[in-house]
Amino acid sequence: MISKKIKKIIVKYLTNEATSTELDTLTLWLDNPKNETLFNDFVKVNYAINYNMKAYDSKTTELQVLKFINKDKRTKRLAKRKASFLKYAALILVFLALGYGYLELYSNKNDKLVFPTEVITLKLDNGKTKTIDDNDSNDIVDDEGHIIGIQSGKKIEYFTQEKKSVLVYNTLTVPYGKKFEIKLADGTIVNLNAGSSLKYPVNFIEGKHRNVFLEGEAFFKVAKDAKHPFVVNANEIDVRVLGTEFNISSYSEDENINTVLVEGSVSVYKANAVYNVENSTLLKPGYKAAWSKVDRKIQVSEADVESHLAWLNGRLILKEVEFKAILKKLERQYNVKFINHNKSLENRFFTAKFDNEDIDQVMESLSYSGNFTYKFNKDTIIINSKKK
Repeated sequence: MISKKIKKIIVKYLTNEATSTELDTLTLWLDNPKNETLFNDFVKVNYAINYNMKAYDSKTTELQVLKFINKDKRTKRLAKRKASFLKYAALILVFLALGYGYLELYSNKNDKLVFPTEVITLKLDNGKTKTIDDNDSNDIVDDEGHIIGIQSGKKIEYFTQEKKSVLVYNTLTVPYGKKFEIKLADGTIVNLNAGSSLKYPVNFIEGKHRNVFLEGEAFFKVAKDAKHPFVVNANEIDVRVLGTEFNISSYSEDENINTVLVEGSVSVYKANAVYNVENSTLLKPGYKAAWSKVDRKIQVSEADVESHLAWLNGRLILKEVEFKAILKKLERQYNVKFINHNKSLENRFFTAKFDNEDIDQVMESLSYSGNFTYKFNKDTIIINSKKK
């Protein structure tokens, strides 16, 4: 682990603000070979992937960084060492900045992607399906002609109603490339990720659980109601809460169903089972419950909450993620398809961070880091062999 003091010096070193004393401290710390590795990892996670490249070529960057460090450690005079440190810091910045230029130089001249037209749909309780224009506003009307909610842009808000004796369900389906928000009649807010659907009651019944049904991924901010537990059915598991914030990812093609708790508490248990303390797993904030579809067991571990919630803000944070899993995430987020002819990439792990970049920029960065070529064909991205 790197101490807070050293981290602070590294940041000041990379931004040309380190003092002579701090440079001496950093030099002594780097004399330990293990610390050189820690330094590289710190640059990788906290600096390189946040710069223009938005990706990290570990081999090349490591060679560059070590070259700069080793040169500087051979400098004997303090004044020269300080100048050299600053010079090498500047060179690192240039190297990272030029990386984005290299992407332009070596990437194929591809045609533009043609994105298919996809629409958000709302299926009413009577079986009729409405198309939702997320650039427009409309009333949500029940069978009797009563206005029960309003759709405004990328959000539907249902009006608070008196609890009735009969449940009436709507189902909202969000295609790839889009996101949507629903505010339920009880005040619960649900953000749906791309390629997801949620079946939910437009009203709730007194004395009954608040049950909803999820396909895909959603972030829930559940309104507190101790008398009426809120239960999310996510295919093979149920997640039971009274009022809290959590994320569930339950895409059919994924191996695990992941529940990440932000605050409060949730209980995770096998779908359709009668809930009790013995057959459920209680999560604490900052932890993830992963239900394996193969083993049919739950494994609890500490979660990287930021990466799991990045999609809410259009971001994509990848920390040691397999390439084949990355492609699936990109398909959902950007509504594209992939054909991968370079099978050697599938089980390679990548670390990167993307902040609202378009798919062209993402592919440029990944191809540079992964050393592969690609081309566009309508709505499909074809990944080919290594660059020569």
